[in-house]
Amino acid sequence: MDTMNPSKDFLLKYFIPEKCYNEFFHNFNFLYVPCLNIVMSKILGIWIMLGTVVVKLPQIYKLLRAGSAEGLSFISALLELFAITGSMVYCISLNFPIGAWGESLFIVIQNLTIGFLIQHFGGSTLRGVGFILIYCSLLSLLVSPLTPRSVVAVMQTAYMPAVIIAQLIQSGTNYHNGHTGQLSAISVILIFFGSLARVYISAQETGDSVMTLTCVIASCCNAVIAGQVLCYWNRKEKAE
Repeated sequence: MDTMNPSKDFLLKYFIPEKCYNEFFHNFNFLYVPCLNIVMSKILGIWIMLGTVVVKLPQIYKLLRAGSAEGLSFISALLELFAITGSMVYCISLNFPIGAWGESLFIVIQNLTIGFLIQHFGGSTLRGVGFILIYCSLLSLLVSPLTPRSVVAVMQTAYMPAVIIAQLIQSGTNYHNGHTGQLSAISVILIFFGSLARVYISAQETGDSVMTLTCVIASCCNAVIAGQVLCYWNRKEKAE
């Protein structure tokens, strides 16, 4: 009778199929490429999931510390919020477990906070409060039976295009200002590396060339913003 092996059960459940377990720990073939790709894909997936929960916290901290939202585009933040909301509502509409969309809720809260702070530090606190109230009302409507599933499906389809447009708007704002203002370098770098990981996972697990190309484009947009952060590192606003 086989004894239970907790470590084996953990690896088989979260990281590798049994064939790869046998290759690694029975045959000691640690350089078996197909299994290495599977392990890498799983690790990157977990890293992305954990990273997305906190990726915007450095941005929020920087805004609060500076007392300014200089350089941040509200339209860009709004598009990002739309994108992640569509993904979250889609999962909820299909009754997926909270593990499938829980991290999206954290991102929504962080983006809501950033949107409010942009308005607040721009001198429109009431508009920021209204922004939160309107969003919460629309979210309640989207997750209710009143909203056709086709509408939610369209929002889900628009996820990546909305993210790409949001990044392009923010990069355009940076270029126009000649600096990145209060844009958090930590958040930008984390998002960039996360987008690179998504390219690998998309190519490895989906095999969908369109999805992979979309992820590549998103990574390029993130690379532009990351490059701007480095380029404008010591550059300040010309006129204060």
